[in-house]
Amino acid sequence: MGAPPALMSHRGWGDTLRRVTELRIGSFTPAAPVVLAPMAGVTNAPFRTMCREFAPGLVYVNEMVMATAVVHGNAKTERMMTFAPDEQPRSLQVYGSDPVMIGEAIRKLCARGSVDHIDMNFGCPAAKVTRKGGGAAVPAKPNLLRAILRSAVAAASPYGVPVTAKFRKGLYDSLLTFVSTGRIAAEEGIAAIALHARTAEQHYAGTADWDAIGELKAAVPEIPVLGNGDIWEATDAVEMMRRTGCDGVVIGRGCLGRPWLFRDLVEALNGRPVPASPTLGEACAVMHRHATLLLPHLGPQVAMRDFRKHASWYLTGYPVGGDMRREFGMVSTIGELEDLIARVDPDTRIVEGGERIRRGHTNGPIRVALPNGYLDHLDDLTVPDDGEVMALSGG
Repeated sequence: MGAPPALMSHRGWGDTLRRVTELRIGSFTPAAPVVLAPMAGVTNAPFRTMCREFAPGLVYVNEMVMATAVVHGNAKTERMMTFAPDEQPRSLQVYGSDPVMIGEAIRKLCARGSVDHIDMNFGCPAAKVTRKGGGAAVPAKPNLLRAILRSAVAAASPYGVPVTAKFRKGLYDSLLTFVSTGRIAAEEGIAAIALHARTAEQHYAGTADWDAIGELKAAVPEIPVLGNGDIWEATDAVEMMRRTGCDGVVIGRGCLGRPWLFRDLVEALNGRPVPASPTLGEACAVMHRHATLLLPHLGPQVAMRDFRKHASWYLTGYPVGGDMRREFGMVSTIGELEDLIARVDPDTRIVEGGERIRRGHTNGPIRVALPNGYLDHLDDLTVPDDGEVMALSGG
């Protein structure tokens, strides 16, 4: 799929605008039908704050935490479940494949008033997760999937907390599960579903199959269906909604180093002009703000190491030269970052097509790791033995 046509040329523009007000997450109506995808090691409280400063009033989902770690208590997980005092709604993605453990974790989170919205992860393709039968492997077993969703909804409903779910097309092109997953989700009371339009085997390679999003929406018309995959600019979201009939979009890699994308999305999806891409000086000011927010959250040493990947994403598309990129990639103090920013030409513009240069994961296809014999009996209710890896990872 190439770049979409100009913003105002879409024939379905009026229909797209009418759908803007239809997406609700519980009692929350976002300013536009846009959700930040939970991304491990990325969508922590500082990152979400950056995004909210550009576009308040959207759904920004915290990075995923493991149900086992929530239930048993884990210092790393507690830090990960940090929300800003003014953050609303407080959205958190929970991951696990044991219905009982999922229920206990969600009940604990809701009872202490920690969250306003729970999202369930059934799309993670990481080998350490699928090898234990979790993440993207769960939808291959529809009865287990149903039990997990039923437990999640039962735990959250007494507290008025909506539960949503995000998943992929399936494990492979030969084992597509997205329609059946969507139907089960609707039947079990899930408030909305999101489809990353790739298989686990694809990982992050190739082009997202937007037609699958349209197929899912047609099969599950009674709840909101959100599309995810290959939204790099605001016009992509407009085009996805026009082509598929989906009710909103989930933004993952497109916002890496581009928190202003959420501002652009609100403007585009409300029929207003999209601002020009920031100059390098403007991007560096955002970069510096992001780094200062990370410092108290992670501590100076960890924060600056963590920030290096963000620095690379912020610079993507700007002609700064290889030596400068390497220096940004080795920054170890906020002072070093400030010195480097002082050396760039603030008036530098992004190169043509620079917004569409891929950031984050690009690898694939991959060999999907599964437990021995996992696909031999798809109708069983055997709970994968993933508690150990979840407890150790903490999220």
